[in-house]
Amino acid sequence: MNAAVYPVRFYSLVKFEHTVFALPFAYVGAFLAVDGAPSAHDLLWITVAMVGARSLAMGLNRLIDAGLDARNPRTERRELPAGLLSPAQVVVFCAGSLAVFLIAVYQLDPLVHWLWPIPVVGFVIYPYLKRWTWLCHFWLGALDGLAPVGAWAAITGKLPWEAWALGGAVALWVAGFDLFYSLLDLEVDRAQRLSSIAASFGEHGAFWGARLFHLATVPLLVAAGLGLDVGVLYWLGVAAVTALLAYEHSLVRPGDLRRLDTAFFTMNGVISVAFFAFVLADALA
Repeated sequence: MNAAVYPVRFYSLVKFEHTVFALPFAYVGAFLAVDGAPSAHDLLWITVAMVGARSLAMGLNRLIDAGLDARNPRTERRELPAGLLSPAQVVVFCAGSLAVFLIAVYQLDPLVHWLWPIPVVGFVIYPYLKRWTWLCHFWLGALDGLAPVGAWAAITGKLPWEAWALGGAVALWVAGFDLFYSLLDLEVDRAQRLSSIAASFGEHGAFWGARLFHLATVPLLVAAGLGLDVGVLYWLGVAAVTALLAYEHSLVRPGDLRRLDTAFFTMNGVISVAFFAFVLADALA
């Protein structure tokens, strides 16, 4: 077999394009932490750490969920159930991703030298949670919420409440759009006795949960801004996030999921990049 196909398969395995959801918020944490522009050294290693961490998280998820994916028509063509990659190959990929993550971590502030096991343990636990509890959405959100918190600690060696407010905003934002994502597998999850808010409380429950999570996202962004020396562009970014979240929720409604891909993939990528663009402009102003 042509070895050139493997980079493409691993790229697909981890949905590398979805890095757009979390990486910009890591940059947001980095720029807000220093109230300006971080060094190129710090930005480089934060980027490498994020890529390594996310690749590890997705590789573990695919490995642990391979059996579930094989029984789901939406996911049966993924690399592991389709036989395009072997479990051993994915284990090696996960080990390599962990090594990349650790190399990057040890180029940053000593505080994160002690904290790195926290996300790694979280990555291992997450795939199993859906087998037990609908709180899995909160866990996923919390893991993504570590992106700005970790970047803040990686640069300053401190974890002020503003970093946690920002992380909380990201956690609720991710948990909210994960509820939309779970609607794609509602019937399959019920058939396999998996837990999600959608499977446990129905489609309406998922929509109400997403609304509440996203409604709570904005006050946390406001709180972070109030505790920091930010300018008008930051507040315009918060306003943009608010408007984009409202538009996202206008795209889908119970019984009408035709634009779910747009609501989940497109809009949340736009939200992440747009907010970082405003924070960047504010920091450099």
